[in-house]
Amino acid sequence: MTDIFSVNKIFFTLLGYPMSYIEFVGTIFCLWSVWLISKRNILTWPVGIISVILYMALFYQIRLYSDTLEQVYYLGASIYGWWYWAKTPRETESLSGVRFSSLPGILLVAGITVVLSAGLGAFISRVHLILPSIFPEAASFPYLDALTTVMSLVAMWIMVRKKIESWVYWIIVDIIGIGLYATKNVRFVALLYIILLILAARGLRLWGKAASTSKAAELTQQIDADMSS
Repeated sequence: MTDIFSVNKIFFTLLGYPMSYIEFVGTIFCLWSVWLISKRNILTWPVGIISVILYMALFYQIRLYSDTLEQVYYLGASIYGWWYWAKTPRETESLSGVRFSSLPGILLVAGITVVLSAGLGAFISRVHLILPSIFPEAASFPYLDALTTVMSLVAMWIMVRKKIESWVYWIIVDIIGIGLYATKNVRFVALLYIILLILAARGLRLWGKAASTSKAAELTQQIDADMSS
């Protein structure tokens, strides 16, 4: 039964590409989770947890250790999200208040991203020497993998605060991810990132439009207030 979690356990072959069970099922559950969260359905969390566990095993086997550690973070976030949604009344989210951060704020977040990515990359590049019993082989693309991991965590953090640049982060992560996973020959995950790239581009457009509308409304209110005073 355990060999079904192996990247070498092939489900089917499509156009010469051997699709493993773990890659296929993990990607399906990931897309299902994204669709559910767009509907604000609480089932997004248990479905997402299954996807995270499968991806954790997948990334570990193909030696993308930063991505493996990233899934640990997502697992905790999903458990928290499931608990929080279960106890919190469902409310319609509003895009009011979305905006870019100030220039100093953008530079600060970019600087943090660079520093953390470099540090994580240095660690991941040597993790097979530091913890050989857990990570027996050297990591693949340690610095690039670390960059996408840090950017994903930062993107999630600033998205909660309705900062439009979070979508720019996701777009960069998705573009790198497409190339990275295609190179590692997990093409179904690469296809997933193409879909996520399209969704991120749409999110950037919608949030940008909402910010423009909000700004115009604020300007109109200010004009009305000036005229009435």
